[in-house]
Amino acid sequence: MTTLNTLLLFLLLLTSQQCKKDGAMLNAASVNSAELKQTHLPLNAGVENTGIMELQFNVNPEKKSVILNQIEISFSDDSRFSGVESISAKYSGAINIPETSVLFGTTKNTGQKTKISGTCELGAGIHFLKFDIGMNVNPDLLTRFQVEKVKLSFKNHDVIEVAPAGKFIFRPKLVLRTAGQDKTDTYRIPGLVTTSKGTLIAVYDNRYNNSKDLQEDIDIGMSRSTDGGQTWQPMKVIMDMGEYSGRSQRLNGIGDPCVLYDHKTKTIWVAALWMSGSAPDKMLWWASKPGMKPEETGQFILTKSTDDGLTWSQPINITSQIKNPEWQLLLQGPGSGITMTDGTLVFPAQFKADMGIKALDGGQYTCHSTIVYSKDQGNTWQIGTGAKSNTTEAQVVELADGSLMLNMRDDRNRTDKGETNGRAVAVTTDLGKTWTVHKSSNSALQEPNCMASIISVNLEINGKMQQVLFFSNPDSKTERSHMTIKASLDGGLTWPKTYQVELNSEAGYGYSCMSMVDDKTIGILYEGVKELYFQKIPVSDLLGNLVKN
Repeated sequence: MTTLNTLLLFLLLLTSQQCKKDGAMLNAASVNSAELKQTHLPLNAGVENTGIMELQFNVNPEKKSVILNQIEISFSDDSRFSGVESISAKYSGAINIPETSVLFGTTKNTGQKTKISGTCELGAGIHFLKFDIGMNVNPDLLTRFQVEKVKLSFKNHDVIEVAPAGKFIFRPKLVLRTAGQDKTDTYRIPGLVTTSKGTLIAVYDNRYNNSKDLQEDIDIGMSRSTDGGQTWQPMKVIMDMGEYSGRSQRLNGIGDPCVLYDHKTKTIWVAALWMSGSAPDKMLWWASKPGMKPEETGQFILTKSTDDGLTWSQPINITSQIKNPEWQLLLQGPGSGITMTDGTLVFPAQFKADMGIKALDGGQYTCHSTIVYSKDQGNTWQIGTGAKSNTTEAQVVELADGSLMLNMRDDRNRTDKGETNGRAVAVTTDLGKTWTVHKSSNSALQEPNCMASIISVNLEINGKMQQVLFFSNPDSKTERSHMTIKASLDGGLTWPKTYQVELNSEAGYGYSCMSMVDDKTIGILYEGVKELYFQKIPVSDLLGNLVKN
């Protein structure tokens, strides 16, 4: 141990002894410059989530020590603590050494005003208090609390109150799939739907060897929940191309799932991209060529379940119905599709074609977001035209007037600073034969160039039924961080700041997919790094008093 580290440890040990003293000081000190910082992270189940808040304050050197004997945390009225096991406060020293901090106190009596008692004598200088939250092993996923202020009470000084700089609702996350689980290196590309029975169906890539996109050994995994996402049944592989034509598993990957639910026939459909035979060191995005055969080009594959996700059909190849042989590649979403009011099934899709336009990498191709649809409950399928060049991963919703809105990742829309100007948005009234640029396109929804999610739901707003759009993505122009859900009450024209909730500030792979768990709760499945997280968010967290709780 270095001399400096020894000195720091000695100072901390000295402080820890002071924190155990119980004698009052006669001369009051001046406590000032208080600041309360909080992380913007979801809480992990079954562990103590350390350092979710930090309170920094200064004791005036012109005065003597103060003795801190109680901390009171005030939470918002609508906070719910059913999943919280404990709240602890730790003193990390005037020199802030978190890993060797001293416990001030712990309480399991959590509520709107949570009190933590202890004794800590604090001399002149800057001091740091850290707050930890212990969560139950299986916490109620609707647990949520928002810190309004923290009050420090002293034996020999006036009470100090400090509020956090910004608001954040702490809530638990469920790690639906963990890196390495079931011999799978990486879980990616989430899709999520809710059936008429209230069952949640989650789909995703099982990337067995690494995080790499196709061409690789990838299957489509599925998880099923019958209790609103609180617990999930064991993962089931629902799409696996095996060793087609004598080729190895590694050359028969299928991935990038997109799921939709037909509420008229009670059928769950999953679309995925399969390609057989490409060299393992090639990326399918580049290796796929014009043509129709699996050896030449990616294949548009479906599977379906008619028993609420318990069993699934053999793969259904619809490539010949919808792909132009001149295109290099055609694939789905990914994410989720929809069933329109009239029963039309719609998958968002994308195709890559040689259009004589120089692409971002210098190649002579362009890609277009579009839709693939069926008007006969999935017996036959058709495809629309491209909505905008150099758009790829898209999601689709039906607007209140019956038109379809396509919300698209825009690979062309990047500035000289490496930022993007937002999601591209287009609307069609004829199932993708023609498209009109939406007024919000490339302006209303910022993105770091990533997949996103958008869903539509009818809610009672101020006593009247109205369509509301919910959108989720990493809310950044430069990196896949700050996973956020936003709401629009005007058909996607605007997404006010007051109707937004940040879930997780950490950077991850960034893909997400939402579905309504029930008429009051949004479920979201999104990517961390090699993992998939599930969270539940009350609609009222976004829309406040506009909706009934």
